[in-house]
Parts: sequence; structure tokens; C-alpha cells
Amino acid sequence: MMTKVGFLPEETSSFVGRRAELARLDTALTTRRMTTLIGPGGVGKTRLAVRAARAAADRYPDGAWWADLSPLYDDALLLPTVSDAVGLADHTLRMPVEALCEWLSDKNLLLVLDSAEHLRGPCSHLLAELITTSPGLTVLVTSRQPLGTRGEHVVRIQPLPVDGAPDALQLFEDRLRAGDPRAGLDAPGDRAAAADICRRLEGIPLAIELAAAGIGRHTVAQLATRIGTRFDAPVDAEDLTASRLDLLADDSLWPRRHRTLRTTIGWSHELCTPLERLLWSRLTLLRTDFDEEVAREVCTGGPLTPQEVDRALQGLVAQSVVQRDGTRYRMLDTLREYGRMWLRELGEERAAADRHARSFLGLARRAHDGWTGPDQVSWYHTIADTHLDLCAALDHLLAHDVAGAQEMAGRVGFFWACCGHLSEARGYAQRALDAGPVEGPHRTRLQWVLGVAALLQGDFATAEKYGALCTAIALYDHDDEGMLGATYLSGLTQLMNGEPAAALEAAERVLRMTETAPSDGASPEPRTTAADTSEAAGGSDADFDSDPAPVESAHRLRCRLITVFALTALGRLTESGRAAATLRRSCELGGEYWTRSYADYQLALIALLQGRPEDSATHARAMLAGKHRLRDSFGIALGLDILAAAIAAQGAGAQAARVYGTGHAYWRMVGHPQRGTPELGAVRETCELQARAAVGDAAYQRAFERGQADNAEVGLAAALHSGLQL
Repeated sequence: MMTKVGFLPEETSSFVGRRAELARLDTALTTRRMTTLIGPGGVGKTRLAVRAARAAADRYPDGAWWADLSPLYDDALLLPTVSDAVGLADHTLRMPVEALCEWLSDKNLLLVLDSAEHLRGPCSHLLAELITTSPGLTVLVTSRQPLGTRGEHVVRIQPLPVDGAPDALQLFEDRLRAGDPRAGLDAPGDRAAAADICRRLEGIPLAIELAAAGIGRHTVAQLATRIGTRFDAPVDAEDLTASRLDLLADDSLWPRRHRTLRTTIGWSHELCTPLERLLWSRLTLLRTDFDEEVAREVCTGGPLTPQEVDRALQGLVAQSVVQRDGTRYRMLDTLREYGRMWLRELGEERAAADRHARSFLGLARRAHDGWTGPDQVSWYHTIADTHLDLCAALDHLLAHDVAGAQEMAGRVGFFWACCGHLSEARGYAQRALDAGPVEGPHRTRLQWVLGVAALLQGDFATAEKYGALCTAIALYDHDDEGMLGATYLSGLTQLMNGEPAAALEAAERVLRMTETAPSDGASPEPRTTAADTSEAAGGSDADFDSDPAPVESAHRLRCRLITVFALTALGRLTESGRAAATLRRSCELGGEYWTRSYADYQLALIALLQGRPEDSATHARAMLAGKHRLRDSFGIALGLDILAAAIAAQGAGAQAARVYGTGHAYWRMVGHPQRGTPELGAVRETCELQARAAVGDAAYQRAFERGQADNAEVGLAAALHSGLQL
């Protein structure tokens, strides 16, 4: 959920008590650089951190940002997770920690790392570097143990009080009513029985919530009796439940003094049906929020049919084992740990990991197939939001199914490159190539991903190498899609190296080579070449109308984009405008946004070069709207530059400066100084000169700094508003 500035989790249930702890935390966040909330699992550290961060957020000009570390199974994704959390999508070849330190160096923000206990060492090292290099950074951590970082201020969180304060009883009643609005503690003896339950459970919030969820199967008095019987019984070392619970008795995770929570979770587990228990264990493979379809794919097998998965999932929700938010579900890490223990006990770890990997390989295939189509934006977000599960699946496949890993790394690579996960795209593609022999389209796709990632990182030599390799392999394999993809990679590299004529010639040749007659008898795709139109400049967008082509593949659309870029770079603006408008309508026909946004970018640049700044601004805003839907920070940075130039050309110097400042913030977000094809440099220089001339240097600088200081989302929203007044 977005606060005034920054992102914190939504609070979906009532918050009870904790006034003293909130006051202590408020003081700590004001006076300390790093504070760690420590306490056993289930004591309420996360909820307290959310509430404290939300209360303090307005004190940080750059916001309060949240990173959930509980899904990370090792430290390999720690840096990408924290970078994502603070809005950094680095596109450079720098070490990730260097990029993160640079990004935060001038920020005044609150960073919250939740559930750091299993990564104490790596987190401590990372935070030591960040705090040293970022004087405006304040850090709040939740962990079961201190991290041991120098300067760490530790705040120990105790359970809710159960004697002399109503907090624990209030929590029990709130959760009771959340499960059934008609429920309450109105029957004689209910309130006393509920108070006894809270005392037995030592005021541990998670234990109280699990107990309240059991009221649907028992009255409050019956529940108090059952819990009392269980907790009063002596611990039997031979008792099966106790011995299994004690498997988790590592003092760093489940201290023996907190046997109450372990026993309560075990009691909740016993209340589940056998199929609910099985689902509980299998769901623990999921690292991110999930929906019912994913639960069915990952957990179906044996007695758990798809219908039984649905039924058991609702049973786990009713017992507060799984939390539901709309159509999405998640499991608390404390309960996930217990489920993983049962997965090991059942001997199902490998089988469950196989199902998980197959499920996400299937998701990668569907996303790849759906890239050019009406669900492109949805797939883009799905791949971004399931990043940790995709990485886990890839790691498993690399160990147990190399062919599957090679296919998967190739299919998600372009998504990851667009989402800003360039290091992961490049790293997994290289690991997949190194894992074993691979032939055909999978090999071409992996090498193409490596080349695209290198290109976006500014490594043009590597991009050129893989463009040539992909071309040779695709020719050998008679792979048309591979040829189109290779030409896009090589053409974009040539454009960045100032060779538009070579890029145009190659793109037009490959488009002709791979052209096929449409199966419905329609005329072939209209092609724009030098013979089609004159090179006369001028004209309006209406001059660029022509019938759109049938829906085309993603690689073909991207290859056509190279011709548009090249024609513009060569100054053949009328041809380029026609080609861009036709390409845009082809994308529109299929619901494709990524290439369409770059067609809008070219239309904006062409209109600006032809002296039509109003049309240019309209196209630039269309590009920005599309790139915002795709969360493409690199594309947004380009779009803001061209919009600033169009506004400056209309004489609105201060407005242009502010948009230009917001663009600078986005360029920093991707870790690059301003980039783009070579012709954009001159446009930027003209923009700045025109804007300064219109309002003067002092006013220009004030507006630029305002845009640069704005929260990125706020600045982008202002830029998209055509009536912006400063």
C-alpha cells in the first residue's frame, strides 16, 4: 500500500494495544540509525513494525519502504529484494551493493527489513555498508535475534499482557468477530473462559489468533477446557507430537521457553483434516502470495484432487493458517516453518519441489506465449510479482532438470530484463548455458537473453557478440523467430553505436526473408522501405494512416521497431512516421504495450523534429502511460526526456524543467546517466537551452530540483497531467 511517500503492507485486521512499544519505537526511530525488534515467532513483530513505520513515514521525505525477507531461502536474492523494495532497477554492470549504496546515498528514508533471522550475517554486512554510505538512512529490522551490526539498538517485544490489561482478550474477541460477525463473548462464562485461554497461551498474538479460529468447531468454554487439558498435561518425551515439534527447537528459531506457541500450532494442526494438513505442508513451497489456480497446480497430487485443494484451502483460511486478501493468499513464515517440518516428515520434499518447478515452468511458457496479446500487461506483472518463486523453480531445475531450466531461463529472460532484473536474467541464462548442451530455439533464446541484458547494461561488445551468435545459430536452425530476435538485438546495438544504415538494411532484409502470406487470404503485411515514400519532412499524424497488419509475433514487432528507429536516425522522418504509426496500430490490434510504447516514443521524437511540439507531447504522454502500466523505469526515463523537450519547445520553461528533473530521478533509478539512441542527446541539449531561455537560469534550476526531489510516482503523475501549473 502506498503511504504519502513509499510503500508499506496493508493492515487487513485490527491492531490491538502496544502503546508503550509504539512510543519506544517512535523514540528509537527518531534518535537511532538502526533499530531491531526481536522476539519469538508469533509475538507480533511484523504488525508492530508496520504500525510504527506508518506512524513515522511522514518524517522521511523519501518515504518508508518495506522488504519481506521471509521467502528468501538463502542470501543470493537479498540484494535484489532490498533493491526492489526501494525502487532501484539497476541497469549497469556495477556490483549490486555498489549500485544500492549509490542510490541511497542522498536519500532520507526509512527502510524496514522484515523477518531477517535466517539471514542475520548477510543482513548485518549489508546494513553496515548502507548505514555508512547513506547518512539519511534509518533502518528498522524484525528478527528473532539481534543482527549484531555495529550501532544496532535492540528493542525486545514481549507477548500481550494477560493480567490487568484487556489487550489479549480484545485481540481474541476481534479475531472471533472477524471470522463470524455474529460471534461474541456474550454467553455466561464466555468472557472468563476467553481470558483463561489468553493466559494459557501467554498472550502470544499468533497463538491467540489460532485459538480464536477454533471457535467454529467448539464453544469458548469447550475450547478453554481442551487447551487447559493439553497445556496441563506433562510433556512426554515419547509423545509423537512433542518430538516432532522439538525438531524445530533450535534456540535461534523456536526457543524452548516458548513451547506454548509450538504446542498451539501443533494443536491447530491436529484440528485440521488429513487433507488440510497435507495442503498445509505442500503450500510451504510457495515463496510469494498465490491464488487458487497456483495452489491447485503446485499442490494437486495423490489424495489432493483439484477440488480437494480448493476445499482444504478454505479450511486453512477458516483456521487462520492461511490469510486471504481478496483473491490472493499467503502463509505466515512461522506457520510455513511448521508445514515444512511436516513435508520432511512425509518424505515429500523432492516431489513437492518438482511440482512447484513444473508449475512455474508452465507459467513461464504461458507468459512467453501471451507476450503479444491483450494480456501482456497482466503477464508482465505476474512475472514481476512471482520473481522469488521463479528463481526457486529455476534453481531446482538447474539441479534436477537441465533441459527444463534452459527452457525456463530463456522464456522469462526478456520479462526480467524489462522488469529491471538484469543481473538475474543474465546470471540464470549463463548458468543454464553452462549446465549442459542445448540445441535449437532454446539455445538461441538463452543467448538472445544474454545479449539483451548486456545491451541494457551498456555492454555493447557483449551484445554485439551474442547478436552475431544468435544470427548464425538461427540461420543454421532455419528458425525465423530466432532470426527476427537476433536482428532486433544486433540492430539495437548498431543504433547505439551510431550505425543506423546497417541496422535498417539488416532489419528490412530479415523482415522480407521471414515474411509469410497470411492464412486467411489477406494481403501481406505492408512494408515501409525507401521506395514507398519520399523523404520530404513535414506533415501531420494523419499522413501516417494505413491499414494495420495482422497480429504479429513479439520478435517481428520488435524487428519492425528497429526500422523505425533507424529511419529516424537517418533523418527520413516521413517514412519513419508512417512506419511508426503502422507499427503502433499493429501493436494495438494485438493488445501489445511494450513495443507500442516505443512506437509512441518515436512518433513523439518525429513530431518534435518536424516542429510539432503539441503532437510530440501527446505522443510522449501516451508512451509514458504505457510504460507506467508495465512498470518499465527505463522506458519512463526516456519518455520524460522527450516530453520535457516537447514542453520546452512550447515555451513552458519551468514546466519542462520540472519534468526534466523527474526524468533525471528515473535515470538514477536505473543506475545510468541519461541514455537512448544517439540523436536524443541533441534533443536534450536543445530542451535545456529553450527552457532556460524561457524562464531564466534561477527559475529553471528551482523547477528542475523540485522535479528531481519529487517522489517518482508523484512526479510522473504531474508530468502526465497536461494542464500542470507550477
